[in-house]
Amino acid sequence: MKKISLLIFSLFFVVTATISQEKNEKKKTQQGHIDQNKFRQMKDVLATPNDQHTASGAPGQQYSQQKVDYVMDIRLEESTNKIYGDEKITYYNNSKDNLEYLWVQLDQNMRADDSQTPLAKSGGAEAWLTPSAFKGKYLKESKGFGFNIEKVESNGRPLSHFINRTMMRVNLPKALAPGENFKFSIKWNYKINDINLDGGRSGLETFPDGNNNYTIAQFFPRLAVYNNVEGWQNMQFWGRSEWALEFGDYEVNLTVPADHIVDATGVLQNEKDVLTKTQRNRWATARKTFDKPVMIVTQKEAEKAEKVRATGTKTWKFKAEKVRDFAFASSRKYIWDAMATNINGKTVMAVSLYPKEGNPLWEEHSTRAVATTLIEYSKLTFDYPYPKAISVHSERQGMEYPMICFNYGRPNADGTYSDRTKKGMLGVIIHEIGHNFFPMIVNSDERQWTWMDEGLNSFVEILAEDVYDAELFASNPAKDITRYMGGDQSNISPIMSQGDYVKQFGPNAYTKPAAALYILRKTIMGPELFDHAFRTYSQRWMFKHPTPEDFFRSMEDASGMDLDWFWRGWFYTTDVTDIGIKEVKPLYLTDKPSERVVKLKTQYKQYFDSLGDLVFITDKKEDANPKAMDQYLDGKKAPGYIYSVEFEKPGGLVMPLIVELTYADGTSEKQTFPSQIWMKDDNTVKRVFSSTQEIKSFKVDPDFETADVDVSNNSWPKNEDNKFDEFKAQVKN
Repeated sequence: MKKISLLIFSLFFVVTATISQEKNEKKKTQQGHIDQNKFRQMKDVLATPNDQHTASGAPGQQYSQQKVDYVMDIRLEESTNKIYGDEKITYYNNSKDNLEYLWVQLDQNMRADDSQTPLAKSGGAEAWLTPSAFKGKYLKESKGFGFNIEKVESNGRPLSHFINRTMMRVNLPKALAPGENFKFSIKWNYKINDINLDGGRSGLETFPDGNNNYTIAQFFPRLAVYNNVEGWQNMQFWGRSEWALEFGDYEVNLTVPADHIVDATGVLQNEKDVLTKTQRNRWATARKTFDKPVMIVTQKEAEKAEKVRATGTKTWKFKAEKVRDFAFASSRKYIWDAMATNINGKTVMAVSLYPKEGNPLWEEHSTRAVATTLIEYSKLTFDYPYPKAISVHSERQGMEYPMICFNYGRPNADGTYSDRTKKGMLGVIIHEIGHNFFPMIVNSDERQWTWMDEGLNSFVEILAEDVYDAELFASNPAKDITRYMGGDQSNISPIMSQGDYVKQFGPNAYTKPAAALYILRKTIMGPELFDHAFRTYSQRWMFKHPTPEDFFRSMEDASGMDLDWFWRGWFYTTDVTDIGIKEVKPLYLTDKPSERVVKLKTQYKQYFDSLGDLVFITDKKEDANPKAMDQYLDGKKAPGYIYSVEFEKPGGLVMPLIVELTYADGTSEKQTFPSQIWMKDDNTVKRVFSSTQEIKSFKVDPDFETADVDVSNNSWPKNEDNKFDEFKAQVKN
């Protein structure tokens, strides 16, 4: 066979490149520029690696973090709706720094009468207000919220301290040296807020029968984080961006009305003192039952309990190891069920507490959803390490803490409910239980980077929801986020923004990062590669404090993929995806070189002679020779249809170019070009497609995988039959 080179790109690429080079030589400019390529490395924005947060994204050999242990006596006073606390704190300085003071978070002060949170909000006059809200806003009526710090002591002596709104500085008698610990105590009380009247992430819900549902968190002074990234993380709590907390061990005594059912972070230490024999037997059965929830307190028993009031109290004792926080729930209205969950051979209890107002929805789904969440999250991260996970029902809450969370989703008064209510209830349970992994174990700084817990958690939530009920949760996160991303740019913030000032907090912190990771897993990396990298990050940073850099670097380190272009575009900008088809041109086989090629053959004779026989591609139909390749194909059929397609990218994000080709016989195929196709030209790229049969249409991103905000330019032809017929006439032989 003769030596042959089919120069498919001879006219449109080789010649074009030569002409372009000649033009560039003539148009050289003296004005320089910096590298703005979308694929440039992120060394200009990421923190410099060090011996605690390494270049691989893993904790370094010198990584350290503080530890804080709490021993607390807590009393819930139902008659006044107040909490009284006496806590003993042991603070361990594991850093290499001498500490002159400690910072303690006083989150309840966010709602104190002198709080600046309301003053930081812009707003005009409301058209309507409740009398209570009117008095609070215009009459400055005191509600009496916020911590009352009774005393701060060490070794029985007053300890110097200063309260700066939601932060308290505890001045140490002498600097706390590395490796030393400091013991002190705080005695306090505060009035509990009604979540339906006063708002809040925790508090109480009052029922028409006079009973309360107490879902209590952020209820005790807690040590802030000290590390080598932020120093003291003592940013004020304005009510939205959440917390940075240290791990430690807890011993907590909760004294509540004697007829209350209680559950909390940790393991109950005195079952015989607080549970009836029947309840203990049922709990023992639940520990061995893996297929369905076991009722510990039935609805009938809960309805009986809510009709009376005990005069005495009981003290429930809990211990928890290696947790970053503590929360509890208490009410005489609770129905209580539980089931065992197998996490790779370890039994973890899935638990639910809910008033009758939650049924039948909660009895049917809550504990099962808890179990599914633990199993599915463990697959993608690490085996759930705690002994239980609790879902507590409260009308308007969705909030998470170690081993316990508070969730909304209430049926109608007659027990009926819509799919929307069911979906909302299941979604919030899976989401809040999932927070046990992010940030309760992978302990990121919520005050600074909301997306690191909300976004990562929302992403894994999507996968868990699909397992629980694929039909109910059917969605396409990449498509769903386009309305937000394509909105008014003046009302959008980059994901990498501190949580207090971001605009459109929900999409920014939850759905956009979740959609980004969904796309990264499904379309860019593939599940196998992504899952390994995501699991690597999760396991590296269990019970530690990761930064955004640790996440970005771990994902690249464990996958072998350069993803700087992805992080930069999705997380540091508000750019959008918009990729379309600019032009489609028919091309033809020919044995007749163009005038330009003839000139090149003369100019580069030695090179062209070395190529041997040549056939060419032309855009001139009159020069077409469909048999130009026949003698070189050994009887095979040459592609009768060749198309040069130019793709445009009006959007700022670089993403894979996914093209669906539909043929004359109705079949179709999808071709994917990696994001790197845009490396040399961020505006347009060209590809040549050939086929033995007519290609009737081209479509970009046919399955909505890339969050394309404008699909009006995604198809060719654009449903304009006359233009399509005109094109077909051009390529017809």
